[in-house]
Amino acid sequence: MAGLRLTEGAVAAEGESILSPPPRNDHSIASKLDRLLGHLVEFPVAVLVVAEVVILFAGIIARYVVHQPLIWSDELASILFLWLAMLGAVVAFRRGEHMRMTALVGMMNPQRRAFFDVIAIVGAMAFLLLIVYPAYDYAHEETYITTPALEITNAWRAAALPVGAGLMIVSALIKLFQVSNLRHVVMAVALIGALSLVLWLLGPSLKPLGNINLLIFFVGVVAALVLSGVPIAFSFGLATFGYLALTTNVPMIVVIGRMDEGMSHLILLAVPLFVFLGVLIEMTGMARAMVQFLASLLGHVRGGLSYVLIGAMYLVSGISGAKAADMAAVAPVLFPEMKARGAKPGDLVALLSATGAQTETIPPSLVLITIGSVTGVSIAALFTGGLLPGVVLAVMLCFVVWRRYRHEDLSHVTRATGRQIGRAFVIALPALALPFIIRASVVEGVATATEVSTIGIVYSIVAGLFIYRQFDWARLKPMLVDTASLSGAILLIIGAATGMAWALTQSGFSRELAAAMTGLPGGPITFLAVSIVAFIILGSVLEGIPAIVLFGPLLFPIARQVGVHEVHYAMVVILSMGIGLFAPPFGVGYYAACAIGRVNPDEGMRPIWGYLAALILGIILVAAVPWISIGFL
Repeated sequence: MAGLRLTEGAVAAEGESILSPPPRNDHSIASKLDRLLGHLVEFPVAVLVVAEVVILFAGIIARYVVHQPLIWSDELASILFLWLAMLGAVVAFRRGEHMRMTALVGMMNPQRRAFFDVIAIVGAMAFLLLIVYPAYDYAHEETYITTPALEITNAWRAAALPVGAGLMIVSALIKLFQVSNLRHVVMAVALIGALSLVLWLLGPSLKPLGNINLLIFFVGVVAALVLSGVPIAFSFGLATFGYLALTTNVPMIVVIGRMDEGMSHLILLAVPLFVFLGVLIEMTGMARAMVQFLASLLGHVRGGLSYVLIGAMYLVSGISGAKAADMAAVAPVLFPEMKARGAKPGDLVALLSATGAQTETIPPSLVLITIGSVTGVSIAALFTGGLLPGVVLAVMLCFVVWRRYRHEDLSHVTRATGRQIGRAFVIALPALALPFIIRASVVEGVATATEVSTIGIVYSIVAGLFIYRQFDWARLKPMLVDTASLSGAILLIIGAATGMAWALTQSGFSRELAAAMTGLPGGPITFLAVSIVAFIILGSVLEGIPAIVLFGPLLFPIARQVGVHEVHYAMVVILSMGIGLFAPPFGVGYYAACAIGRVNPDEGMRPIWGYLAALILGIILVAAVPWISIGFL
């Protein structure tokens, strides 16, 4: 892939792609409409992010300081959250930032790639057209429900679904008007229409096939759409709607309800707030201060800056929850000095990508939050259980670093004095304290896993303004909009995957899967081994959060049934999924690391395999020794 367009754990083709917004010097009517749509949704989503921070932080103060809880705060936050998710999805759609699998499309010539970009838009629009009326119908049904605290109709919340779908349809039409090759548009519409017509005509023949339809829709259709570059959320949605509409009698409004349920868990509000916290610590200089302190400690050791990279990713991951934000905070600080010491760019991005996989379990990981949301596992237990597995994998990576850099020439490197180390520590202390403040706030009951992010946000703002004196007000609105865009992309996937998981459950597939997995010879050992292999593959193909949402509700009950502790199982599958996500050639996290490090992906292909082997050995150790995950619960 020559160019990359990044979301968290996602890569999409950039350059002349019609999926991206038009350049500002384009004064065509379609481009003006696109910019008007951008202004229409970007200001509200920025305000919504700020509103969520204020509401949840006010709830903490009222409950823990004033001892007069705001009974309406969670309800209002939930209402605004669905609007944030859907309008954020609109922003992501307009920017071309919905998560896509572009490994195959990226290898095509520009002309063919442009055609598949149009396919991606038409495929997404087909799904939106399918859901917009059921979403309106669903919102209308919610008018009969009154919220308990605010005592207003729940339609105010549910209206976000048809409004968001409608605005994404408008954005899709604008993008199609911008396509210079009208033949591509006609061919894409004809192709999607023809495939839909064929499936509709085959409908009566499909119903008697039973669970073979699961292979047709959830393997065949999903694979075809995902590999064609259709965003993952829309691929899941199209397959689910096709399966239910053609092989069952389930009303489509039920699917909208399942999507709403998946996107509306209040714990998922932590997703946008921790994403925003991640960009805040970079903007305020807190991440830089932590990295520079670690560099002063280890910079004189052979491979020292590589150890610093591993440690810095561990620390920064304890503040943010988004891997792209973590890597973007650490890499620009360390890479120039590492290159000056003779490190090869390919080895740098290989290690950066490996640390992305290694730190997947470090709280407040978005994947941990998602698992807690869809499986009911305690978030506090997941946060506690995720710390030591990350250390085990870090030790494994450090061994590879030692092997590769044991002959490094450090004759030109000056060792930091005790005074310099002490000064760096004092500067970094407010930043180093933040991960401990976040964890202590959850463990001590000061704030929930959702609310604790607001403590981190307020702390970072205060530290940036009064301690580090580094706060760029001009970047604030773009940061808020970026937060909403990434969150909307993630949450739409969760909603679509929840609908698909529900369809799989209703088909009886979950019972058959449970019977097959519990019947494996070898008991829990075989179950864990199969899960490791399966989630490495799923992490590579579907990315982390979709894989967790889709298969978590199915596999976690089986894990309990075969005697595997749910927190232990969570650590094993998250780390396995992380390897798939950051392993080339399909792992999109790897290409994200290459883009952040500004290194050609080909340069990192060879050195990354040593790190991946170390990670796999670490996962086997975590799987074999449950105490690593549950010893401190």
